[in-house]
Amino acid sequence: MIEYGTNTIGAGLQVFEPVTIGFPSRDKIGKTGFIGTIIGKNAVLRSGTIIYCDVTIGDQFQSGHNVLIRERTSIGDRVAIGTATVIDGMTTIGSDVSLQSMVYIPTNTRIGNHVFIGPNAVLTNDRYPPTGIGGLDAPIIRDGAAIGANATILPGVCIGEGALVAAGAIVTRDVPAHMLAIGAPAMIRELPAVMSRHPVAR
Repeated sequence: MIEYGTNTIGAGLQVFEPVTIGFPSRDKIGKTGFIGTIIGKNAVLRSGTIIYCDVTIGDQFQSGHNVLIRERTSIGDRVAIGTATVIDGMTTIGSDVSLQSMVYIPTNTRIGNHVFIGPNAVLTNDRYPPTGIGGLDAPIIRDGAAIGANATILPGVCIGEGALVAAGAIVTRDVPAHMLAIGAPAMIRELPAVMSRHPVAR
């Protein structure tokens, strides 16, 4: 394992090389002694994983292959990050979260507990690229929300607690708690009865 900075790793770590932790952010390139990565107990880091400095991860973390987690990110317990997923830094992720393969999470995103994000889902934070007008405004994903495969969440959108975003949806406005967003652009509907009875959706 390649290490930069000062890293703290809990017992029971399994590493499948090559893995890099503590990678320096732009302001720490060429420096030594900076805080690297903090990882809790019983983590599994698969080949190609790169975790930057100033990242804190809880217990029972798992990464797929070729995962990138940028600086100043906080991740809770029992989180799984799928293959080729990118978390672009300054992001907060709760516990019991599953990000499937090839998910993109932009800078400043906030994700709650018990969240599922399906493969190829894309969250965005720049409303008028590449002008920079209005700055960056990342999405917020509340506890118990689920986002289907290939969905796109636009900047500043809040996905409410227990809400569901259907596969392929393009979400341009907030989704209230325990509601369904479906279509492109997404329309808000009642959750199907089978979903509303699910413990995560309540």
